[in-house]
Amino acid sequence: MVMELRQLEYFTAVAEEANFTRAAERVHISQSGVSAQIRQLETELGAELFDRSGRTTRLTPAGAAALPHARAALDAAARARQAVDDLTGLVRGRLTLGMIMGCTVTPFFDALAGFHRAHPGVEIALQEENSDVLVDNVRAGTADLALVGVSGEPPAGLNSHVIVSEGLIAAVPADHPLSTRISVDLVTLCAYKIVCLPLGTGIRRVLDEACAAAGLRPEVALQATAPAAVADLAARGLGVAVLSASMAVGCGELRTIPIDGIRIPALLALVWRDSHSPAVRALLPHLRAAFKRQDRRPNDRPAEPG
Repeated sequence: MVMELRQLEYFTAVAEEANFTRAAERVHISQSGVSAQIRQLETELGAELFDRSGRTTRLTPAGAAALPHARAALDAAARARQAVDDLTGLVRGRLTLGMIMGCTVTPFFDALAGFHRAHPGVEIALQEENSDVLVDNVRAGTADLALVGVSGEPPAGLNSHVIVSEGLIAAVPADHPLSTRISVDLVTLCAYKIVCLPLGTGIRRVLDEACAAAGLRPEVALQATAPAAVADLAARGLGVAVLSASMAVGCGELRTIPIDGIRIPALLALVWRDSHSPAVRALLPHLRAAFKRQDRRPNDRPAEPG
């Protein structure tokens, strides 16, 4: 009997996804390729592993009996590879990284480039989502590490590295009634329509929590996923932009006014689970070094906690 590890990988993927199409997407080959390898494995084992008669692909009794052994074989192969990699200093595998939707964070990309040069054997995948989704993905293990914007404190139960902690600003055109102020309180701010980032972002959570604590309900007239789009909408008179202080550099001709009465900082942070992944451990120094280099460049635009 000739049984290949890739057949066991495909078998496990179909069992866990309960769908050949999703399994094919997960292992990055065509559905026909997955089906052919599963058929070959079934021929070698002398039994069908899946019931394909319904909408959902289900394990047969033979498949259910084989699954724990397939997983054990894959785990053993991974441990063997890791033992050799630890001995030789190699880092391989796949990293799924999350980043805030709509934000360009140059040091993050710099770190990925440096990591890729140092460890070309690691495949990198990127997810762009709102911060709430990214945090959930890290907790669920569908992302290894994420760059997120959060309010007040880093997410509980995860490892974290805070990059930016700052307050919020209002941004308005030069002819706006707020443009001559040196600061604005929440009561005054909430008298105007607001343009902000969407629910699920750190900036929006800071604003909503601060207003709720003051018994206020801001009227968010428009929302956009990119800070530059928020500023652009405000520049056209569609509302007062609410962004983080570091985003003020990108507000163009808008006047920026600090918002008083917000005691909750907006944080930009890296978050990850306790992990024995050598790839995660190897990536973290690149990330810390890249953001530290940015801190030494006073004329650069800071990262954006979205």
